[in-house]
Amino acid sequence: MRYFISSFAIMGVGLIAAFFLGGFAAIYITFLLIILEVSLSFDNAVVNAKVLETMDPIWQKRFIVFGIPIAVFGMRLVFPLAIVSIVTGMGAMETLQVAIHQPDVYEKALTGAEAVIFAFGGAFLLMVFLDFFFEERDVKWLRFVEGSKLVEQVSTVKNIELIIAIMTGIILGHITHDFGVVLAFMYGVLLHSLLGMIDHFLSSETVRSGIAGFIYLEVLDASFSFDGVIGAFALSSNIFIIMIGLGVGAMFVRSITLYFVEHKTLSRFQYLEHGAHYAIGILAIIMLMKIIMHVSELVTGTIGIGLIAIAFAHSLWENKKINRL
Repeated sequence: MRYFISSFAIMGVGLIAAFFLGGFAAIYITFLLIILEVSLSFDNAVVNAKVLETMDPIWQKRFIVFGIPIAVFGMRLVFPLAIVSIVTGMGAMETLQVAIHQPDVYEKALTGAEAVIFAFGGAFLLMVFLDFFFEERDVKWLRFVEGSKLVEQVSTVKNIELIIAIMTGIILGHITHDFGVVLAFMYGVLLHSLLGMIDHFLSSETVRSGIAGFIYLEVLDASFSFDGVIGAFALSSNIFIIMIGLGVGAMFVRSITLYFVEHKTLSRFQYLEHGAHYAIGILAIIMLMKIIMHVSELVTGTIGIGLIAIAFAHSLWENKKINRL
């Protein structure tokens, strides 16, 4: 429970602030936004924990200490404002004024840029999934897929992740006929590859590069936050209520991550990491689908939590089976 004390404390402060912003109705909306963020980012907590386990302890602490304000204020407030500012050509303060006093105009500008946002985030998450899927490892979850001869043969192809990603980007271009979407997709692929290169040069055999890991986790968090930030406007047009709700949700995701790391949860439940990455793969596909059609955040969140729940249950069953032997 001690891992969640800070999250509950910040939630209390956030709910008080929400009350002054809009009364009990704002408190209710804030609760819904917290649930939305946790449901959309639970698989993010699992992947975060996997990355943090390979990082130096000092960088683990830095991710928690510095990552929280970045997640709350940076990704849930400043980042959407920056996107609208770039798209509309308005200055930073002017964009903030529009967001506060003309939320409908701000929402329209943000949703107008969602195709580019989803292309970038979808590309990055797709690379995260493909890296995991084609990685050589002893533990396999869906053996009929991961252990099939076709997957084993394809896995031997050099740079297969990049090949699949580039093919996806080309198909996306043919479907959308939008150069901005294709460019954003390629930027997402490039950023993931660059972070991998930095990590390769700076890491030792046992410890992952702190700075590369930190940036990787923040970009991963940003990719997960896109759905929540845009979907939040269905519940509220107040950017501060949105920031509070999604920010508190991000805090709980950080607490879950810390719990997983210190309790070695991924080692005890061997398929949890698989479930999270499959959820990320599906989220990437959904984000790319959202460029041309509407997909409810309810569907996204349910699939993510559902896959992790199945992976967790399967891990428990395997553990019990091993203990009986």
